Amino acid sequence: MKPKIFLRIAAILIFIHSVLHTYGFNTWKEAPDPVYKTIVDGMTGHRFPFMGAERSLGDFYEGFGYASSIALFLIAIVLWFVSGETDRSANLAKKIIYAIGIALVAWGIDELIYFFPFAASITLAAAVLTLLSGFVMKKNSQFN
Repeated sequence: MKPKIFLRIAAILIFIHSVLHTYGFNTWKEAPDPVYKTIVDGMTGHRFPFMGAERSLGDFYEGFGYASSIALFLIAIVLWFVSGETDRSANLAKKIIYAIGIALVAWGIDELIYFFPFAASITLAAAVLTLLSGFVMKKNSQFN
């Protein structure tokens, strides 16, 4: 398979992940049980000064969620763009591919440890496809 195909599949996986992540974390304040509601109320109820702003732990949690969505969308876009440059700018494409691939491995491990297997499986599948595209490019360049 061509590196472009691996990268496009990885981009689609990460795009799907970003859409699901954005939808999922937007429901975090919906308390399914009383204990969960108590925790959410504790996170959102008290505001404290932090670097010139009044914020709650819930604000930080929500902000990190949005930041993660933005990063996931950006990764999907970069993977898609790089997939079109594997022939024209192979050296730069490989550097970007390996950097994103390693970052996705780390992201997937983080999701395994702190979140849940479904999210991690999408990220790790995209990581494998991304790194595989770099290895295929390296292998193909040895024969050219």
